[in-house]
Amino acid sequence: MIIDSFDISEPILKLEHFYGKKGHILEKCLVLLSDNLFNHLQSHYELKQIGLIGGSSYKIPIYAFEYKGELIGAYLSSMGSVLCAGEICECAHITGATKYVMFGSCGTLDEEATRGKFVIPTEAYRDEGTSYHFMPPSDFVEINNANKVESIFKKLNIPYVKGKVWTTDGFLMETVNKVKKRKEEGCLVVEMELAACQAVANYFKLELYDFLQPGDVLMEGNYDKSLLHAANHDLLKLDIGLKIIEEI
Repeated sequence: MIIDSFDISEPILKLEHFYGKKGHILEKCLVLLSDNLFNHLQSHYELKQIGLIGGSSYKIPIYAFEYKGELIGAYLSSMGSVLCAGEICECAHITGATKYVMFGSCGTLDEEATRGKFVIPTEAYRDEGTSYHFMPPSDFVEINNANKVESIFKKLNIPYVKGKVWTTDGFLMETVNKVKKRKEEGCLVVEMELAACQAVANYFKLELYDFLQPGDVLMEGNYDKSLLHAANHDLLKLDIGLKIIEEI
């Protein structure tokens, strides 16, 4: 079964087989999930390509830019747990970065609790496959740096709510019964990357800092996507991400 996939024996394939020796270029990196935010970053900072993630079907450049006297990495991530998580560990090997700040959008399961607020995840429900290859089975994975992210939000006086989130690979299968079950378990929102990214970060001894912006609303018979575009591309997320980069 997928939940029995974790195995502590030695991996046969390793990143050095594809990328050579591990790099040591920088320490911190932004994981962007919006082309608008990436384009804004590119128009306001001088980005220099320092690496390339990818295989036979796609390539993702990794860039570096100077921010307040420090060299910071950034790249436009793929969506979905397996690609997003894999790109983090590949970036870590190529650049040496150990601290990752990631911010995307999410669908809210509790509109009242999340209205007008960012979400700081504390745990992610593992409804995806990748995490089970990188850590022992469990329903949730703890998001290690939630308290640190919360302290920065408090310092910035930005409205937020902390709580559990639901990570799923089941695109278009956020069914009525699943939504009810996840809400009963305390999940505030649903997204598609975090559980896998935290599991990979734990395995490779990386630090992940994550926050989310609610967009669409998942309610039976009343799906609402009116705020989804804004949540995907809100420039405030980039400002907050850079502030977290300063603080970690």
